[in-house]
Amino acid sequence: MKIFIGSDHTALEMKSAINDFLKNLGHEVVDLGPENETAVDYPDFGFMVGEAVDKNKDSLGIVICGSGIGISIAANKVKNIRAALCYEKEAAELARKHNNANVLALGARFIAVHKALTLVDTFINTEFEGDRHEERVRKLCDYSG
Repeated sequence: MKIFIGSDHTALEMKSAINDFLKNLGHEVVDLGPENETAVDYPDFGFMVGEAVDKNKDSLGIVICGSGIGISIAANKVKNIRAALCYEKEAAELARKHNNANVLALGARFIAVHKALTLVDTFINTEFEGDRHEERVRKLCDYSG
């Protein structure tokens, strides 16, 4: 599976661990940055990951900042993106099963790397249930405010 990943400067260690984890599982990981600890603006990386996922329909994305909040808001600004900020395994599972989330958002200041890897593993290995959730997800995608 093709997975796009981006973060801000506070999340480089977690991003690197996730990159290695996914590559070891055989996934194609596209790291959209940043490459060093120079301060960057998290919206830029949320937008980049969102746009990449939107253009690559069978892909997923992972975005990480200090809390996960700002970068998830940024990713959700991109059409067709359903980014879910998850701190628990059950939330990552339901984000995929019920909401067909295509981007996982993580907060590097609030969860340990080993927990982040569990959330990533759950997210990428859970399928959308469809069925009664199809119409709800369609409404999310169609709404433009």
